[in-house]
Amino acid sequence: MTSQTDSASRAPARILDGKAASAALLENLRAEVSAGIGAGRARPGLATVIVGEDPASQIYVRNKRRACEKVGLANHHHELPEAAGQARLLALLGELNTDPAVHGILVQLPLPRGADYDEHAVLAAIAPEKDADGFHPLNQGALLQGRPAPVPCTPRGVMHLLAGAGIELAGKHAVVVGRSNIVGKPVALLLLREHATVTICHSRTRNLAEVVGSADVLVAAVGAPRLVKGAWVKPGAVVVDVGVNRLTDGSLCGDVEFDAAAARASWITPVPGGVGPMTIAMLLRNTVDLAWQL
Repeated sequence: MTSQTDSASRAPARILDGKAASAALLENLRAEVSAGIGAGRARPGLATVIVGEDPASQIYVRNKRRACEKVGLANHHHELPEAAGQARLLALLGELNTDPAVHGILVQLPLPRGADYDEHAVLAAIAPEKDADGFHPLNQGALLQGRPAPVPCTPRGVMHLLAGAGIELAGKHAVVVGRSNIVGKPVALLLLREHATVTICHSRTRNLAEVVGSADVLVAAVGAPRLVKGAWVKPGAVVVDVGVNRLTDGSLCGDVEFDAAAARASWITPVPGGVGPMTIAMLLRNTVDLAWQL
């Protein structure tokens, strides 16, 4: 085990800056969209659908719409009251599926609780070729098989950050804490694609600290404030913290103890400003890819 002296002598981790990487990606997309439209291609269009009035969801959708405007994408926005119901939402998705101006569709999750909404049925109702979030079961199956398909935005953002920093994944032990369909499972598949050896941890994993301590690359995505202790992190490991948790004082923190982990890691994402900004950038990247079949 590494001593406290060894840990203290290690240089602080370098920051995987998602804010800067996202800004660069959006600027490149803006130039790409402008050039494509100038060459006669259709303007990519993203349909955003929100059900109910959840404040956090309203903020997320507003940020996505602003990003569309910044890049030059058309945004087709739809708001439904919480009482609209599953049938009305599915009917709207059917219309968007056949609208030639819409190339990507995003339904903001979570859907209202206590109503008749079936999240799985809603995601499956989006045409796979317009699935900007990469959540359709056919697209997730294609990801499993290594075939081309829209990749869920947050995992795609994680991989973009790692690649941008020149972090070699082949042969490394990657540990993913979290097994959601949105982040944990797809990011594990993407790490496998890059020839990492992957372990997935979850609520029933025994000796979590021991497994985390073996990771060359750690991805934490459980939504539990500071669940992963800095002392668990292997010296020199790369730490990607996907969690965004709001504390009682209104501040945000990740799933990892940042300061203690940064003293041991070689690279680390901050919260906020790490993976979060990459999600919107990759949503727009997916929409352009779907529009122009890139």
